[in-house]
Amino acid sequence: MKAIVIGAGIGGMSSAIALEKKGFSTQVFEAVKEMKPVGAAISIWPNGVKCLNALGMGEKIKAIGGDMRTMAYFDYRNASPLTQFSMAPLVQRVGEKPYPVVRAELQNMLIDHYGKSRIQFGMRLVAIDQNSEGVTVTFEDGSQAQGDFLIAADGTHSVARPYVLEKAAPRRYAGYVNWNGLVAVDEAIAPASQWTTYVGEGKRVSLMPVSEQRFYFFFDVPLPLGLAENRETLKADLKNYFAGWCPAVQTLIDTLDVSTTNRVEIHDIDPFDQFVKGRVALLGDAAHSTTPDIGQGGCAAIEDAVVLAEILASHSLGIEDSLQRYQQRRTVRTRDLVLKARKRCEVTHAVNPQQTEAWYQELRSETGERILAGLCETIEGGPLG
Repeated sequence: MKAIVIGAGIGGMSSAIALEKKGFSTQVFEAVKEMKPVGAAISIWPNGVKCLNALGMGEKIKAIGGDMRTMAYFDYRNASPLTQFSMAPLVQRVGEKPYPVVRAELQNMLIDHYGKSRIQFGMRLVAIDQNSEGVTVTFEDGSQAQGDFLIAADGTHSVARPYVLEKAAPRRYAGYVNWNGLVAVDEAIAPASQWTTYVGEGKRVSLMPVSEQRFYFFFDVPLPLGLAENRETLKADLKNYFAGWCPAVQTLIDTLDVSTTNRVEIHDIDPFDQFVKGRVALLGDAAHSTTPDIGQGGCAAIEDAVVLAEILASHSLGIEDSLQRYQQRRTVRTRDLVLKARKRCEVTHAVNPQQTEAWYQELRSETGERILAGLCETIEGGPLG
């Protein structure tokens, strides 16, 4: 039984690894000639870590993950603490640690685990055909591949999505721009093992520890879509948007490397309930493109892969039946994640300024209990509890 996997990102590689672990053969095709992940880093919360553990990569993710022991919010003007608390109760409750990781390192981990030489790069999908016997895909160069089923993990700009839905699923601008990158750990900016966030004015600046004594940082600013901003103006833009913010934020702007800092206009896609058409299944961002506001996009793709492989291996009524069961399992979970992220996005970025101000006030009395409970609820909704 052979699976064609379109996309060598987090979802595609997790799928190929999970399927092979269950005895399926796979063939992976990636549109680009060289993988250059969008975004400097990503959070792998315990629901994602548990799935990687199940796929045999537990020690590998720990080796590249940051040591995030505490979480804190600070006032944007004077850096006075709004709330600060340990992540230990979360780890104790859910039974696993979270690991912020550099995207490129996570990508390389997955690709190396599968075997980079086995992946066919520079293969851009242009057409899908299927019948009762299998699926044929056609690439931009005219070549074709056949398999028993197709897993389309080709990202937020998925070519396969319109085929499955039989219509377009337009991306929705979330209303803010995110700048992100990596800097060396500097205790003048934030403690080395803390997830630190400065908030105010509907904006935020956040730092998370990743491997090799580095911080993953990001800045969020509510802005119109399509502004003419580039690397040449990056530091000046950030200095303008964060004028009056505390010295730690100014130091971060001064320290960052503009040549490796990403500027991303954040989008999502309204949740939909059809992930499958016959022997073709969408997975990851192709199925449920989300904003990064709860840090679950990558985790959801890894969850998809584990659930997909488990159902295909444990059900005997045929591929199409199994893929429908995958769809039933994943649409409810991923809809919840996309909408939770959208709600968090609106509060964080002052879509309703009064609601955002109320959140700032709530943080001043936060012990960590409410925030950790919310994180645990999301984590425990994953397939491995």
